[in-house]
Amino acid sequence: MPSTVPLPRSPYAARIRVRFARIGCSVTLKPKFRPTVLISGMSTMSESILSDTIAPPPAGRHAAAPRSMSVSGLKLDWLMSALSALFVGGLYLDGWAHNHGRVDESFFTIWHAFFYTGYLLVAITFAAATISNLMQGYPLPLAVPRGYRLTGVGLFIFAAGGVSDMVWHILFGIEEGIEALFSPTHIMLGIGIGLTVTGPLRAAWRRRDKDAGWRLLAPAVLSLGIFLAALTFFMMFFFPVTVQLGTPGTGRGYFHDDLGKTAGLVGAILTAAALTGPILLALRRWRLPLGAVATALGLAILGATIVDYEQPRMIWLALGMAAAALAVDYLAWRAQPSRRPESVRWLAPTIPFLLYAGYYAVLLTTTGTTWSVHMWTSTIIIPALACWLLSYLLLPPLSPEPQP
Repeated sequence: MPSTVPLPRSPYAARIRVRFARIGCSVTLKPKFRPTVLISGMSTMSESILSDTIAPPPAGRHAAAPRSMSVSGLKLDWLMSALSALFVGGLYLDGWAHNHGRVDESFFTIWHAFFYTGYLLVAITFAAATISNLMQGYPLPLAVPRGYRLTGVGLFIFAAGGVSDMVWHILFGIEEGIEALFSPTHIMLGIGIGLTVTGPLRAAWRRRDKDAGWRLLAPAVLSLGIFLAALTFFMMFFFPVTVQLGTPGTGRGYFHDDLGKTAGLVGAILTAAALTGPILLALRRWRLPLGAVATALGLAILGATIVDYEQPRMIWLALGMAAAALAVDYLAWRAQPSRRPESVRWLAPTIPFLLYAGYYAVLLTTTGTTWSVHMWTSTIIIPALACWLLSYLLLPPLSPEPQP
């Protein structure tokens, strides 16, 4: 009995007519339209946007082939990293203006103009790359450059937050002091910034080069450092260099009573976790080249020094943490957590331990501290213990195999 092969059905046309002119006959196919295919495709696209993955293109002879390679790769990563640095630089410039009384009650200031210009440059580059891929024949799910889907989401969130921030300022005025970091619209802007500037990092994550050097990982390292700098901006009221933790004569009365000391210790824990977590994640993915960890941490320390610079002592405190970052960089390079995952267990507490030890080494040898030895040593040890616990989230212990 001869076997029959079912004819393919296409959801993209209501009628496909194939004519064979040479033999003088025609065949008409009338496939049924199946809405489940469309729904499934829309669901796949939605899931891929949230997970920042790219669904495979549909196979078959009817799939349209793009005419050339898509706009993506290292050149785009370099451009996006440079524009992201300008973007976050505008954020710090606006923060500096707020901290030094250079703003008025208006939303339209030169500081906001610089900040939002950086955003527009990043958004234009992202849109140009996506539109270029669409014009080359790529479908929308594949037109967004690899690793940049959440960048598109971040740009949308930031735009919505910017409009909301303008309305918020008009209705309630300009925030003062610590209120500027806790404003709902500013938190929305922060989420958008974080998703936007990590595009090059996610793009590098999706490549298969685990032991790549500076040539391939430089944009990703810069993206990681810019992300840490953005986090540091929102931690400026308890980052040790910015608030000069435990120092005399700041003129603010920070951290002098029991409540202030408790707040300083909690801030030290949050700072340690925010800096250590992304660094460990990158170290588990790659064997970062020598200098990469110091570069990422250095950008965060530099931003914390600039955003509220008041006294030369802040430069020396930042140099103490920067020297510790160099030591962390060397230890991380030798540990190779990407090849020896168990090294995460000791590297996680070492990072905050050295950073805060470098800070207090400079502080104690220059102006001294108003905190007792019990308090400032706890600021070194407790954040280290918190990051040691954090390592169990990154590398959980192995579960015992079930008994047969």
